[in-house]
Amino acid sequence: MIAEIESKYSNSTEPILNVKDLRVFYRTETGNPLRAVDGVSFQVFKSEILGIVGESGCGKSTLSTGIINLVDPPGYIQSGEVIFRGENILELDEEGLRQLYLSRLIYIPQSGMNALNPVMKIKDQIVDGIRSHQEELKKQAAQKATELLKLVGLPPEAANMYPHELSGGMKQRSTISIALALKPELIIADEPTTALDVVVQRAVLEFLVGFKEKFGSSIIIITHDIAVQAQVCDRLAVMYAGKIVEIGEIKEIFRNPMHPYTKALIDATPSLLDKKELVGLTGRPPSLINVPIGCRFASRCPCSMNICTEKEPNLLRFDSGHKVACHLHQ
Repeated sequence: MIAEIESKYSNSTEPILNVKDLRVFYRTETGNPLRAVDGVSFQVFKSEILGIVGESGCGKSTLSTGIINLVDPPGYIQSGEVIFRGENILELDEEGLRQLYLSRLIYIPQSGMNALNPVMKIKDQIVDGIRSHQEELKKQAAQKATELLKLVGLPPEAANMYPHELSGGMKQRSTISIALALKPELIIADEPTTALDVVVQRAVLEFLVGFKEKFGSSIIIITHDIAVQAQVCDRLAVMYAGKIVEIGEIKEIFRNPMHPYTKALIDATPSLLDKKELVGLTGRPPSLINVPIGCRFASRCPCSMNICTEKEPNLLRFDSGHKVACHLHQ
């Protein structure tokens, strides 16, 4: 089901998150940096779900760690701003970041095991996070932990289990319960349903949507699966080779994809309602070390023109708030 929304987000005056010209590079042995995120700008508004979609290797996960200023070496933030509630996250010191994480902003990584402490029981990990940020909740922390695990559909006995005793889906839901313990304003979920069966996947998505509706949180969901985005997102940003090539309300993008890459992703997605012939996307994204001149999708694009290999297209904004970086519309 495609989320039904209006243009209320693009008309809001103050975004909860404003990413401005963010560039995250990786050092390489050649000396030329790998431009994983190369000038990305977008906004997230209160109580909306923004999806970020694209093939593997297009910079989605690097973008998520760049937003929270946790890029591991050899990666580094080259430039840009990430304004969250008036503060530039990229300028916060270690203590400022610690105060920000969990209490106001949370990152849910791809693998639940990577976010869990292997020598602590699940309940203790939730309690530890609550106590470190909200002193007044120390006495209620244990009860709150049990309630959170129940909310994500885990049985009571899971509270006293260690991560290695849980299945992949249980680990992921445990990670989500820790992430949402303090009702953060912004949740960044990187492939939150990876490796989950369709039943658990649906339960996780429904829980995230329900959490947003109950507490007014904003959510960024990053995935390569555009069908997942269609189920829960209000707006969609399409990322290719380190750049945002299209962004707009998800209903409009599915009805009228303006970038050839977006159209290719949709055409390659099976549907139970529309018995269309699936068309695979040939080729692969270009090297982000030796970035080609012009449009980065030109070598794979069925609509490529001479200008596409000569000049990089700007992100053009239409009256509806729909934006696209493609010479076909310029």
